[in-house]
Amino acid sequence: MKTKRTYVVLGLGIFGSTIAKELNKYHQDVIAIDKDMACVERMGELVSNAVCCDFTDLEQLKAAGVEEADVAVVAAGSHLEDAVLAIMNLKELNISFILAKAKNRRYANILKKIGADRVITPEKEMGYRMAKSLLMRNIIDVVDIDNEYSIIEIKAPTSWVNKNLVELDLRNKMNINVLGIKTLNDEHLNMSPDPYETINDTDHLLIVVKKEIFANNDELERIGED
Repeated sequence: MKTKRTYVVLGLGIFGSTIAKELNKYHQDVIAIDKDMACVERMGELVSNAVCCDFTDLEQLKAAGVEEADVAVVAAGSHLEDAVLAIMNLKELNISFILAKAKNRRYANILKKIGADRVITPEKEMGYRMAKSLLMRNIIDVVDIDNEYSIIEIKAPTSWVNKNLVELDLRNKMNINVLGIKTLNDEHLNMSPDPYETINDTDHLLIVVKKEIFANNDELERIGED
């Protein structure tokens, strides 16, 4: 039984190389590909296999072992022609999931139409998330699940401190579900928090919440107040 996936990353600029290195940290097989030998050499010791080849050429991709990949990341979003040819080649090789980076919405629409399963515009998405963080003082990070719900990492609001999850009764009071709690100096998220354990002012909580609830951060602050 296969215990881990093989990922191929096409394009080793900042975006592509960061993805490749992070995947490798999680002990995944990573094939990192770029036309520039300097980029390939830089990644040589950081991934399973770094290959210098033209990923717009189907035969070169085959020679690099791309056919064995489960997931492909096309990180050449600033060069539309290269990205288009790369995706067409990956579809030809029957890669099951293709994530592509796009420079703008027009590029994104084109990449979706030719077969990318997911297309992201990193600068736009990061700007969106950072704007939310700036507007809401307790928010660390936000991931939208759909049009109604988001998963957010939040610093413990003042009104939650020195109370526990049973006292706060977040699910019934505000339809907030706590997925986990991370304490100070602990890199691991506790996905099964003790509902009777007191929340500290340094704790971070991962919660699922309706967007309308945290649109006004004061709503979160009022939870638990008498």
